[in-house]
Amino acid sequence: MTTALSTPAAARKGGFGISFDDAGRYSLRFTPAPARPERRKDPSPLPRYMISALVVACAMFMEQLDATVIATSLPAIALDLNEDPISLKLAMTSYLVSLAIFIPVSGWVADRFGAKNVFRAAVLVFTLGSIFCGLSRNLPELVGARIIQGLGGALMTPVGRLVLMRSVERRDLVRALSFVTIPALLGPIAGPLLGGFITTYFHWRCIFWINVPIGALGMALATFYIDNVKPDAIWPLDFRGFFLSGAGLAAMLFGLATAGRGLAPVELSLALTAIGALTLAAYAAHARRAPFPLLDLKLFSLRTFRASVLGGALFRVGIGSIPFLLPLMLQMSFGMNPFQSGSITFISSAGAMAMKGTAPHILRRFGFRWVLIVNALLSGVFLAAYGLFWPSTPILLMMGLFLVGGFIHSLEFTSLNAIVFAEIGHERMSQAVSLASVGQQLSLSLGIAAGAAALQGIAALHPGADVFAAENFRWAFLIMGLVSMSSALSFMRLPPDAGADIAGRGATQTDEIEAAGE
Repeated sequence: MTTALSTPAAARKGGFGISFDDAGRYSLRFTPAPARPERRKDPSPLPRYMISALVVACAMFMEQLDATVIATSLPAIALDLNEDPISLKLAMTSYLVSLAIFIPVSGWVADRFGAKNVFRAAVLVFTLGSIFCGLSRNLPELVGARIIQGLGGALMTPVGRLVLMRSVERRDLVRALSFVTIPALLGPIAGPLLGGFITTYFHWRCIFWINVPIGALGMALATFYIDNVKPDAIWPLDFRGFFLSGAGLAAMLFGLATAGRGLAPVELSLALTAIGALTLAAYAAHARRAPFPLLDLKLFSLRTFRASVLGGALFRVGIGSIPFLLPLMLQMSFGMNPFQSGSITFISSAGAMAMKGTAPHILRRFGFRWVLIVNALLSGVFLAAYGLFWPSTPILLMMGLFLVGGFIHSLEFTSLNAIVFAEIGHERMSQAVSLASVGQQLSLSLGIAAGAAALQGIAALHPGADVFAAENFRWAFLIMGLVSMSSALSFMRLPPDAGADIAGRGATQTDEIEAAGE
């Protein structure tokens, strides 16, 4: 028998010890230091989720910049293409229709080919679509180019969001979503100013070339900082569901977009809308029987998901009319040029950016339920107030309301985008992202169509009057404000503790967030 003696320090750090056998003889023994686990240093001073958020934000910046630029330049584009300004809603809606068609398959494509590969390809397609928009010579060519852009956007933003959902801890989710939208909000801030300046002093075609260097930067960043996230198992693609959902959404939205102003015969618009609605109903029946539906409608059984998507749809329909109605009112009714219009409306995005740093604190203090209810009502009030402007309204008063309104609208969007995943596990995350994204784009498309319909409907009550009269915009904004306010009814059904773990309202969660430096 041998007995070994060593000091605690030698055991921890290594060194010499003494061993005795049964005869009393001793010997020296050297104990090597135990191997320490290798510590990998992150070369970046930023947390990993912030780096991922920045890369995704690059794509969101490009998409948001493009959307706000075209909204500000809408009257000038219509004049150059010899089209009615309201007819240009088709150029905005076609992009959103393309998003709605291809977003459902974005989750499966990302799982099949890897998030990094799909994200880079999507940025490339979006950039090519932007180039085609700049080369368009008429409305059909512009609509076709916007559809190509929509294909890229349908994969770009949802896949980027999916990367965040799968790589960010739940306690960091609200911060990551807030952080990722800060650079993205630079697009709406710069878009009206840049688009208005270029359209007024150069040519509207130049605005689409801005996306080329941004797209190149996005692909480079994705190459180095986006992980090629792929799940262990991939469900089979629901081809029948893809056909039914895509055809239904395309038919219904194009039917709504072409209604009025002679874009298509009334009978054709009504037929497309009806066919789209019936096809979507057929998809709903198919989804109940399919083992792996493209859009899993069973997710609506979750209260937070249902409130965010369905209740959020009403909110987005109202807010979605702003990019269409506001530039038309300022330019066609108040006589401003695109640069003057953009110099006023950009402040709304500045208010939205100011909100992002406060969203986690507001949600932790009041919870999702009360924030969603009160904010929906306030957002509707501010939206309706935009219609009270007249050409003589002081510019500073307009900008003040846009600033506060942007803050309130953005808080609602952040809350909706966070609580939608409150009850979603990682295994259903890609399907949840796809279905939620479809709901968002569908409601924004309906917002443009509903805003145009409200304006045209009010004008129809006064035959022979100018459709762009300030009085018509007053009632159109009021109608859309009431639509947004109606979403509060859906949020009232949420339990008081809905999304408490994401908001950080629990004791453990609060401690973790405070320890993280927030």
